[in-house]
Amino acid sequence: MDAPDTGPLAGFTVGVTAARRADDLIALLRRRGASVLHAPALRIVPLADDGELLAATKELIHRTPDAVVATTAIGFRGWIEAADGWGIGEELLDRLRSTELLARGPKVKGAVRAAGLVEAWSPASESLAEVLDRLLAQGVAGRRIALQLHGEPLPGFVESLRAGGAEVVVVPVYRWMPPQDPAPLDRLLDAVAAGGLDAVAFTSAPAVVSMLSRADHLGMREAVLAGLRGDVLSACVGPVTALPLQAEGVVTVQPERFRLGPLVQLLCQEMPARARVLPVAGHRLEIRGHAVLVDAELRPVPPAGMALLGALVRRPGWVVGRADLLRALPGAGRDEHAVETAMARLRVALGAPRLIQTVVKRGYRLSVDAGAAGDCGVPPAG
Repeated sequence: MDAPDTGPLAGFTVGVTAARRADDLIALLRRRGASVLHAPALRIVPLADDGELLAATKELIHRTPDAVVATTAIGFRGWIEAADGWGIGEELLDRLRSTELLARGPKVKGAVRAAGLVEAWSPASESLAEVLDRLLAQGVAGRRIALQLHGEPLPGFVESLRAGGAEVVVVPVYRWMPPQDPAPLDRLLDAVAAGGLDAVAFTSAPAVVSMLSRADHLGMREAVLAGLRGDVLSACVGPVTALPLQAEGVVTVQPERFRLGPLVQLLCQEMPARARVLPVAGHRLEIRGHAVLVDAELRPVPPAGMALLGALVRRPGWVVGRADLLRALPGAGRDEHAVETAMARLRVALGAPRLIQTVVKRGYRLSVDAGAAGDCGVPPAG
């Protein structure tokens, strides 16, 4: 969970549930300063030896479809590679050359052309909804359409085609299954429920479903959803990924372009905008997930210190009693000395002791600048 000291995501912790391309996403996040908790919500199992994929491929070779929809680059490549392994790769390519081949987006188009094929059409939006609209506008009654899947079944797409009178042949290239080791995912769920993450980046709808299914199994679904409906931002790579969360009342954000880079750029905009900024004792204090920026300098703060700071920030400038601060400390019990110890460490971590004032026999307060009193709801002097 190491991260550089600077960058728009410095001080924030982001959960990553991806299995495929997780390293790319994690590298992008860390490059911008984030700490990352990686917990694959599922694993991708290739079906090179799967009878279902072999049967679908042989059926398409035997009866050439009127159209083939390629949905993902890795899935299309995996299909061609599997056919090569069975010794029927050239036959499959021959059939694909003689049909209308639709590629969803530029990456899929690249995979199609790398196989020596040329797509008939590809949507500018990279949206399967646009592919579906085109097919339905052309008329699908009596047509045989093959749909290359990548993990998820796309039931709405298939049902719409069948309702229009098409015969649909699904080509399942990969199967998504729960992770072999659920421990990292369990830690992520605990962090979401406890508010220990600032955001979770989701890159596929099946990952969301798998995560919620695991939360169900652990009896913590409502706690996890409460976290996602609260302070933990759900950032989804696109609207399809967001659907299972939105169905649970979780507000999501998505980039305009459904790619990892734009997803990270969106987090770089959203997360700093959510940080609390206060003028305190002549300094600019920006409170982030597990760190504080003091005059733009990142100051990591231990969890107990962040808990105390959170209690002080909720009432900036007001005195917060030791009993209230003790309740804010995780696992502190009834020992008020724990407050003094954690407060001393917090002051050291911030590097500016005068940011927090001790009010004798009463508690502690943030020394919010007098000129900002009106904006921060600080009580009048005296």
